[in-house]
Amino acid sequence: MRPLQTSAYGAWPSPIDAALAAAHDGTPEYVGFVGDEPWWTEPRPGEGGRRTLVRRRADGTEESVLPAPWNVRSRVIEYGGQPWTGQQGPKGPLVVFVNYADQRLYGYEPDVPGAEPRPLTPVSPVGGGLRWVDPQLRPGRGEVWCVLEEFTGDGPSDLRRVAAAVPLDGSAAGDRDAVRELTDDSHRFVTGPRLSPDGRRAAWLAWDHPRMPWDGTELIVADVAADGTLSGTRTVAGGPEESVAQADWADDGTLLYSSDRTGWWNLYRLGHDGTGTPLCARDEEFGGPLWKIGQRWFAPLDGGLIAVVHGRGATALGILDPETCEVVDAAGPWTEFTATLAVHGTRAVAVGASPRSAHEVVELDARTGRARVIGAAHTDPVDPAFYPEPQIRTFTGPGGREIHAHVYPPHNPGHAAPGDELPPYVVWAHGGPTGRAPLVLDLEIAYFTSRGIGIAEVNYGGSTGYGREYRNRLREQWGVVDVEDCAAVAQALADEGTADRARLAVRGGSAGGWTTAASLTTTDVYACGTILYPILDLAEWGSGETHDFESRYLESLIGPLAEVPGRYAERSPAGHADRVSAPFLLLQGLDDPICPPAQCERFLTELARTGQGVPHAYLTFAGEGHGFRRADTMIRALESELSLYAQVLGLRPPDVPRLELRK
Repeated sequence: MRPLQTSAYGAWPSPIDAALAAAHDGTPEYVGFVGDEPWWTEPRPGEGGRRTLVRRRADGTEESVLPAPWNVRSRVIEYGGQPWTGQQGPKGPLVVFVNYADQRLYGYEPDVPGAEPRPLTPVSPVGGGLRWVDPQLRPGRGEVWCVLEEFTGDGPSDLRRVAAAVPLDGSAAGDRDAVRELTDDSHRFVTGPRLSPDGRRAAWLAWDHPRMPWDGTELIVADVAADGTLSGTRTVAGGPEESVAQADWADDGTLLYSSDRTGWWNLYRLGHDGTGTPLCARDEEFGGPLWKIGQRWFAPLDGGLIAVVHGRGATALGILDPETCEVVDAAGPWTEFTATLAVHGTRAVAVGASPRSAHEVVELDARTGRARVIGAAHTDPVDPAFYPEPQIRTFTGPGGREIHAHVYPPHNPGHAAPGDELPPYVVWAHGGPTGRAPLVLDLEIAYFTSRGIGIAEVNYGGSTGYGREYRNRLREQWGVVDVEDCAAVAQALADEGTADRARLAVRGGSAGGWTTAASLTTTDVYACGTILYPILDLAEWGSGETHDFESRYLESLIGPLAEVPGRYAERSPAGHADRVSAPFLLLQGLDDPICPPAQCERFLTELARTGQGVPHAYLTFAGEGHGFRRADTMIRALESELSLYAQVLGLRPPDVPRLELRK
């Protein structure tokens, strides 16, 4: 037992510095099998934020398949999606991947001596060029089927998307006409086609503006001719108010899909009569918001069982028997699994984490029920006694509505605060806003809690994981419900004596940056705030300043601009900088196509015009897009955030460079 030292909240020394938190940022993603080998992508914050492709050999060793500067990441819909596929060939593994820098598809045989990645697709000088995602190999036809996003002009919405087939022989590397389009562009958004076991049918998802994929999608099936063309296209499920999040074929040739028609994403089997039969009707989610093309929450196993990522407010990895609706979950420490899943025989591979362990690649054997870590294994970079000890809480908001949150009290094994002092707390608003904060080990959170600053992550109304009704609370109420729910949690923590009412802060990125800025302009709850790559001007953001995927998102979050222009003006922080009285830190990537720097610049211009004299700092980062990926960026951002809290909340951290605040 360490003797406890008494010192003020925010002044506790911690071994978790910003460099350590940055080095462990990001998660493994996009698992798959190449023959018997599990493969996945992994972040490399210290290598410019690139993502590499990792394979696990039969002897258990892991190796990065691609050296720097190769970066396995797609920009389709800007959030990307499944960026690679692979299979075992006569010369060893054949993988096809998207390279971030030029967005071309490349083929690569890493076991062939002297082999280098070779381009499969051409470069286009038009707008954002040609982009690819969700590849699926079709070796019998010498093709890879995927989604093509093709820019037709210089504007962010001058584009079309189709399912396409790319020759594996490289003949399309300099010839756009060699790419065979499988579908027309009658739908604005599509996912990659999944081929039935007999190769005679294909299934994919599609949707159109103004819907987002969690609002409504269509499940489309077509017949596949011997020459690889599609015909007889028909919609078999989904619609404007039904979100189909994923579809895949079982080994018996039936089509499985995840639909929220009952208010929860549950699994269905498409019958011969065209009706969907529920496989396991439960008030929990077997799907989620399709922010990235190719996300997977279920995968059919040999013999009829189904591997599933499922849950309510948290997700588990399990094996579903569709005959009995029994789900047997993997035994282990993991309390959260992400939307990536791959199967081979009776083996299922996913990515899981817990409040005591970072994201790991986990394999579950459906025959034995044994689960084990097979990749990116968590190792404690510091004494785990410094990790936070979170609490799962439910608070009451306006009108008696439930608000879900994770509360991380200050925690340091060697320090305690004086008995009469209440701790400062920072409310974290997650991005999306159609998303959720998972309950997992995050060294950014530990960076604060180990210094004596509490964190409260709020899964405000509109968050996923709690059913469609909870998700729909934010319809036309963005900037109201999210702000009210975050404030209700902050005030409840103060009322119960958990937090110091005078030392509350708010923080968020992207949509969470919007909630933070809106909170600072519409409430007096917080003493300061940290705003990362935010939306600040609704009218401009919703009329051409953002990317195509979210360009009509505000129609559901706020309402149609033409019908409620006053609502856009009233809720936008950029138009109400005169209401800001609390100091803030604004952090922005200069290459952000989703929330561009112009949003921040207009806000700051308006702030200067009002002459408010609010202390603030604006830090920009060249080479960073939407979300920070480079270690040096994350270090500066985290240290600057701590310095803001130190100056405003009266804290004395011993190890933080001072951030210059100006008026």
